[in-house]
Amino acid sequence: MADKIPSQNKDEAFPVEVSDSDIYEAMTDVQGYLDITASDLKEVYRHAFRHAMDRMAASVKAKEIMTTDVLAVSMDTPLKDVAEVMAEKRISGLPVLDDAGRVAGVISEKDFLSRMGVSGRTHVMAIIAAALGEKACLKMPIRSTIASDIMASPAITVHEESTVFEIIDLFNKKNINRVPVVDSSGKLAGIVSRADILRAQLVKQR
Repeated sequence: MADKIPSQNKDEAFPVEVSDSDIYEAMTDVQGYLDITASDLKEVYRHAFRHAMDRMAASVKAKEIMTTDVLAVSMDTPLKDVAEVMAEKRISGLPVLDDAGRVAGVISEKDFLSRMGVSGRTHVMAIIAAALGEKACLKMPIRSTIASDIMASPAITVHEESTVFEIIDLFNKKNINRVPVVDSSGKLAGIVSRADILRAQLVKQR
C-alpha cells in the first residue's frame, strides 16, 4: 500500500526580495556611466534579480520549499500496486521506505522499463513496438516481484537543511527532477522538485 506523509501548513511561500545590496552589486555589473533611462533601469533590475536568485539559492533550505504531502510505498509493496499508484496519481517516481520510515530507495518509470526489457525507450509507441515484437509478454519478468527488487538504492536524498543551491547542483549532476528530503534520522520529510524551486523563485512579494 502507498503511504502518504502528512502535509504541513505553510504560513506563506518564501518571497524573493531584491535587497539594497543586490541592487548595488547589479549596478557594478553594468559597464559604463549610468544615466537612468528605462533601458538602464531594466538592465540594473535584470542583474539585481540574478543576484537575488543567487542569494536565495544559497540561503533557502529544502524544508522551506519542499512538498510534505508525499506518496511513498514500503519495500514489500507488490509492483502491481506500485504501478497502479503511480498511474493513478500521474507521477513518474516515488520513495520506498523501510520499516522505520527511512528512505531505502526510489522507484521510477525507468526502473520498470529496465526490468521489462525496454530500457532507453521513452516514447509510448516505441514501448508498444517492443511489446509487439517480443514472443513473451513484457510484464512476465516482474510480475511477482516487490518494490525492493527493482528500486534504485541507495536513494539519492537531501537533508532538510540542504540549500536550494545544493539541490539545483544535485539535479544537474544526477540528471533528476525531484529528490526526497530526509530529516536528521533519515526518515522521509518531504520531496523537492524543480517545480518547487521555480515556485519559490517566482512567488510574489507580500
